[in-house]
Amino acid sequence: MNSVQSLKKQSQINGAQGIVSVMEREEVDKVFCVPGESYLPVMDAIYDSSTIELVSNRHEGGAAFMAEGYAKASGKVGVVMATRGVGGANLTIGVHTAYQDSTPMIVLLGQVHSKFRGREGFQEVDLDQFFKPISKWTYELQDGDRAIEIMQRAFRVAQSGRPGPVVISLPEDVLKEVCDAEPGPPFTKPRPTPSQSEVSKLENLLAESKQPVVIAGGGIKSSQAEEALVAFAEKFHLPVITAFRRHDVFPHNHPLFCGHLGLGTNPNIIDTVKNADTVLAVGTRLSEVTTQDYSILSTSHKLVHIDISDEVLGKVYAPQLGIQADAKEALETCYQLTIQPTWKQWASERREAYEKASTLQLDEHSPINSFVIDQLAKQLPSDTIYTNDAGNFAGWLHTYFPFNESNTYVGPTSGAMGYGVPAAIGAKFAHPKRHVVSLSGDGGFMMTLQEIETAARNNLATIHLVFNNHMYGTIRMHQEMHYPEKVIGTNLGSVNFVQIAEGLGAKGILVERAEEFQRALSQAMDTTTPTVIEIMTDPEQISIKKTINDLRNQS
Repeated sequence: MNSVQSLKKQSQINGAQGIVSVMEREEVDKVFCVPGESYLPVMDAIYDSSTIELVSNRHEGGAAFMAEGYAKASGKVGVVMATRGVGGANLTIGVHTAYQDSTPMIVLLGQVHSKFRGREGFQEVDLDQFFKPISKWTYELQDGDRAIEIMQRAFRVAQSGRPGPVVISLPEDVLKEVCDAEPGPPFTKPRPTPSQSEVSKLENLLAESKQPVVIAGGGIKSSQAEEALVAFAEKFHLPVITAFRRHDVFPHNHPLFCGHLGLGTNPNIIDTVKNADTVLAVGTRLSEVTTQDYSILSTSHKLVHIDISDEVLGKVYAPQLGIQADAKEALETCYQLTIQPTWKQWASERREAYEKASTLQLDEHSPINSFVIDQLAKQLPSDTIYTNDAGNFAGWLHTYFPFNESNTYVGPTSGAMGYGVPAAIGAKFAHPKRHVVSLSGDGGFMMTLQEIETAARNNLATIHLVFNNHMYGTIRMHQEMHYPEKVIGTNLGSVNFVQIAEGLGAKGILVERAEEFQRALSQAMDTTTPTVIEIMTDPEQISIKKTINDLRNQS
């Protein structure tokens, strides 16, 4: 029996204790926050809990990213807390990321005293309305007696259907009110299964197909369907492409893996979808990036869309067959199909196209970024977890790194800068015995580098790579494409990240030449503290294939 539950047997509990008792029943073991006086009763109840650790962060944005990264890596619900309007505003970026990435997250925000609501009290914001557009559900607790009821509903909503963030506003006086309700049983995630008629229709569509392809998304991760996807693809010899930043849902060394639909995807990989006649989209919302600005699917495709949320089916493309189902249940049920694949040559051709587009070839003229990816693949264990920020530097990781094991990638489909560092720390909290590496540009790294101290304080040996080209590189690329040579706002000054890292309690290493990275990575792997490796990159090499001069000459 947990501490707060034990306390319930002895006497009545307050709303804050009721909230924590639900977290205990839901097996929450980490809560991330920047502390605030408006929700001190919740912090006090966590203090009395024997199973929940409170992680104090340096910024609410970092706390939200850390909770989101922890949720992705652990498969649990991420929980983050902040105070009133100011703290809530600061963590909004993490809530938006959880919303777009379909990550289950509970956001608890302290609120002003109920008697002061509507008077523009100190730091007052109508939090449930503020977060409504980027959350699955928002609610302001108005009665301490309902704290357990509302918290249980929050966990249910965050994990049901398409997962996402739930925001609960907590007036400080309500947290102290008596809570009489007894917590119910832990949440069990619904797993709907395709009907037999839907399976029969899928069988008919595939039987008529000559060039099918599977697009696998985050629903595979949410339902832990990676093995089911491999088995399904192997039985029917189906080529598989992963949706944007869902690299690890299918092993890249598998002969049926045919690429990743992301930013700057090689045209040969895009052609796999364009030239397919049947597209089986599983657990993906077919986002703007995955569909290359909604351009690669057309009415000539027969689209079979499987997703756990009915709101996703048909939202962008009207499917020939839409199946509302859990990804794992769907794949295991559809394994019974009796069709004989006639497209093995098609699958082999698309694999060859992927290999041609993604093979990393090094010579003395290769950018240092290429050597970094090569060494990451060679030196680190295959179960290492990678996170990345937004930026062109990530193109090397997305194009060339072989993700051959499940649950090894944590990336923001929202494209948020500042994500890499705190997400890596969250992943390390989830898997303390595994190596965790973040990749950031100098722009994004500066946004959340303060969380390096959080890692150091908690003895987490994360590895953080900073690709320093002294600019906001992605924006500079678009600037040069549309307004060549008119450089404004994208240049950045010189920052000594090695010294900053050491000041935050981490080890700092400077890498200026490709041959230095191998030694730096070896040192980072052997240390017991966080390590920041600052990698000086050529500003001219603006992307994998293009230099700034190339862009200017194309204009």
